[in-house]
Amino acid sequence: MEAAPERRIRVLVAKLGLDAHDRGAKVVARAYRDAGFEVIYTGLYQRPEAVAAAAIQEDVDVVAISSLAGAHGVLIPELIRLLREQGVDDVLILAGGIIPEDDVPALLEAGVSRVFGPGSDLNEIIEYTKVNVKR
Repeated sequence: MEAAPERRIRVLVAKLGLDAHDRGAKVVARAYRDAGFEVIYTGLYQRPEAVAAAAIQEDVDVVAISSLAGAHGVLIPELIRLLREQGVDDVLILAGGIIPEDDVPALLEAGVSRVFGPGSDLNEIIEYTKVNVKR
């Protein structure tokens, strides 16, 4: 009897708020795809409620949030709160983009597993995700 094929890691790449800079998010999404992950991209101008609903509906293993507009300190914790309210506490939360170093501790405290800044190595992001996915 053949073993069932292993389920690919499902990643939701999200852009929260009024941030219209999606180049980095698309680069990371493409890197995940090329590494064999299943990728769902939310597109621009998403509210935390919509991203939480998509993460639940798509049954993702990872939510990767790209932020370049400065609202990460409010929008990312709100997204995590909404996920937790729905009982989703086994999804790896990653953040990236232009996030000041001073803001990183609060994001980690809120439930982000790791913050990747500009110029982060794509292979490092992929490997970190593989090693730390919770499902």
